[in-house]
Amino acid sequence: MPSPSPATPRIAIVGSGFAGIGMAIRLRQMGLESFTIYEAAGEIGGTWRDNTYPGAACDVPSHLYSFSFEPNPGWSRAYGQQAEILAYMKHCVRKYGLEPFVRCHTRVVAARFDEARQVWRLELEHGANAAAASSTTHENETIEADIVIAASGPLSQPAMPQIAGLERFTGKLFHSARWDHDYPLEGKRVAVIGTGASAIQFVPRIQPRVAQLDLFQRTAPWIMPKPDKPVSKRAQWWFRYLPFTQRFVRSTIYWQLESRAIAFVVNPKLMKYPMKFGLSYLERRVKDPELRAKLTPNYRLGCKRVLLSSEYYPALSQPNVEVVTTAIREVVADGVVTEDGVHHPADAIICGTGFQVNDIGAPFDVTGVGGADLDARWLRDGPEAYLGTSIADFPNFFLMVGPNTGLGHNSMIYMIESQVQYIADCLRVLRRRGARTMNLRPDVQHAFNARLQEDMRRSVWVSGCQSWYQTKSGKVTAIWPGFTFSFRKRTRRVRAREYRFAR
Repeated sequence: MPSPSPATPRIAIVGSGFAGIGMAIRLRQMGLESFTIYEAAGEIGGTWRDNTYPGAACDVPSHLYSFSFEPNPGWSRAYGQQAEILAYMKHCVRKYGLEPFVRCHTRVVAARFDEARQVWRLELEHGANAAAASSTTHENETIEADIVIAASGPLSQPAMPQIAGLERFTGKLFHSARWDHDYPLEGKRVAVIGTGASAIQFVPRIQPRVAQLDLFQRTAPWIMPKPDKPVSKRAQWWFRYLPFTQRFVRSTIYWQLESRAIAFVVNPKLMKYPMKFGLSYLERRVKDPELRAKLTPNYRLGCKRVLLSSEYYPALSQPNVEVVTTAIREVVADGVVTEDGVHHPADAIICGTGFQVNDIGAPFDVTGVGGADLDARWLRDGPEAYLGTSIADFPNFFLMVGPNTGLGHNSMIYMIESQVQYIADCLRVLRRRGARTMNLRPDVQHAFNARLQEDMRRSVWVSGCQSWYQTKSGKVTAIWPGFTFSFRKRTRRVRAREYRFAR
């Protein structure tokens, strides 16, 4: 059976977070309705569906952490909380009529390009447990698609710590992204492993409830106060009935955040000023000199993710909290043992250890032209793409929130909308040329990434720390090394000469 004409391509979108929703909305606006969103979980939402831990919230201001074409005048706080962000995403799905296009409980496990027919063959697994890759209760199906858009993003698979004996623990063990709300923490001895963006949010919320909280810290993060506050009813009225006021606020926030890229990328020496502020903030909030020494970062601000919290330091100063900086040797049946031989008893272990971002393969098994294995390629060389979107030898396969599209200073929604525009233009170019496929030229990808890593050399992200921004070899594969408006400019239009087209 020949595939449909280029005017009506069959499009598979993998994932229903902000990226998948934004892409689907654009397709409908283009008059394309031959697409399906495949979601492994039981509802849409991506990371904002999965992360329901106490205190889960965004660290980007609400008015900027939303689609530019769909402002929400009703944000209740300056920084959106998990439930409100998820409700906003569901609102977008309803308003733009995406429900009929979403197939939940459907996981894409493999995508293989059929060179003879110029189509992608996708292997799907169905069932209520489709989100769990280890489940054996799946029903399988194979479908064809002309275009594949992988929009599951890098923050979808929790990273459990590689610690000896973790499986021997007889108490309660879970990751913060899979929070067990049925487990009562009251009166328990709780060990928290990790001090990243999730931990600094849930630790202050559970600290008053537990008998003892041992926080195991490998590296002290840089923490700045979070200027969160309720949005007044008056302000909400202005935003709803005088929408230009909200656009002004959004623009102001954008440029305030964007200016930080000067210190991240152009002149990292400027970081000495916010570093002084951060240390001053630590000194004001933590009076105990021994604890303050444990919480003092030993690397340049920005090298790892900068965290926002006005509650974290006060929580760690409470008498039922101990910050443990000695490395963990092993986990035993009833607790954690550190390298100094100290046994830390625990009824529960909560892992706030982030997600599998680098030194991993593709979001699912992807095989391109000539048997090219994306998983093997990325494991060998580190994740790499062109504009975080296209990959040589994988025609009509597009990534969203792909390699080197992450940010340390601004809103990912801005980057997502830029990629949506680029992919939409790719579809227009395919239609205009009457082509079935477009395949990125390898030399274009190589030159782009060589320049990108060269630009990275002057940035704060290679200033000596270890972070999830980098692979084990030190290659920075998560962050965009520049201004977001420069990425927007690069993704506004497709340069057809950078691709090879086939009819």
